[in-house]
Amino acid sequence: MAESVKEMRPQSAAGGRLKYWAPPIIWMSVIFWFSTDLFSADNTGSLLSNVLSFIYPGATRELFDSIHFCVRKAGHLTVYAVFALLLFRAFRSGAHARWRPRWALSSLLIVFLYALLDEYHQTFTRHRTGSIYDSLIDTSGAATALVLLWLFRRKSEKR
Repeated sequence: MAESVKEMRPQSAAGGRLKYWAPPIIWMSVIFWFSTDLFSADNTGSLLSNVLSFIYPGATRELFDSIHFCVRKAGHLTVYAVFALLLFRAFRSGAHARWRPRWALSSLLIVFLYALLDEYHQTFTRHRTGSIYDSLIDTSGAATALVLLWLFRRKSEKR
């Protein structure tokens, strides 16, 4: 009986939108946290150094530096790819339509602007620096995720 009453109540528009927009907003705060000194190269490097020395004790400094660089840049790609997908989901907001280019373009624009703001934020920290190149990596991660989503949906629609 309680379930049928719950089903009969209409969902508020604000509550429905919050369900879709809360994840990207929370993710933005996670990105902001990742941009603090806590995740500076020195701090992530010491953790990676421990892991690498456990896996490969004979690793040279050059190898470590290369791996550390790749891990950090892969982090940029991944974090912003997730952000783009969360934004796309929010723009879609449960619509039955499979794909709208404006949802992807809006997502990509927000990612690009937030990536720029994120790098600007890093200029105010002690152990981080802002880089336009990192913003481009962030945007590339987002664009890649959106293109892969489009390809995946396109392939599944053909079946």
